[in-house]
Formats: sequence, C-alpha cells, structure tokens
Amino acid sequence: MNISVEVSIAAPVEKVWNAYTSPAHIIHWNAASDDWHTTASMVDLQVGGSFSSRMEAKDGSFGFDFAGTYTAVEPCRLLEYSFGERSATVQFLQQ
Repeated sequence: MNISVEVSIAAPVEKVWNAYTSPAHIIHWNAASDDWHTTASMVDLQVGGSFSSRMEAKDGSFGFDFAGTYTAVEPCRLLEYSFGERSATVQFLQQ
C-alpha cells in the first residue's frame, strides 16, 4: 500500500529542508498533536546514516523512538529512508 501526502509551505525550499533535517528544528515541529512533543532528535544526514526522534506524551504516560536509516539524500531535493520494513520518500519542490 502506498500513501501520498502533499503539503505546500510558503517558504524557500532551503528553509524547509533545514527545518525538516535539523534536530534543533525537529524538536519544535515534530508532534502528532498538542498532547505530544519530541524531546530529542538525532540526524546523520547521509546515505546509510540514521535518524531518531524521541516522541513522548506531555503527561508522561507514553513515549517511543521513531528511527530509521537514510537510503537517499539529495540536499534540498529528496530524502528517502527506511524504518523497519517500511520506507518513505520526501520530495522538496520549489514552486
């Protein structure tokens, strides 16, 4: 099964890339809802490099690590990564 999501962001592609790939930014935007937050993030942005974000409920009731491995990195254009038996492709398109 493939799932496709398209989002338009009113910002230069370089700024979006930095927000998406920088741990200092990831901890501020990466949350499923207002009840969750990302307490830590690590990014080794290269093919074969890994990423990990610690997601926790703000009430402390539950947490988990979302982690994977980059399989393709084209700065400001493309990220592909695997996590478990799944994979994802993220395209950055300037409009």
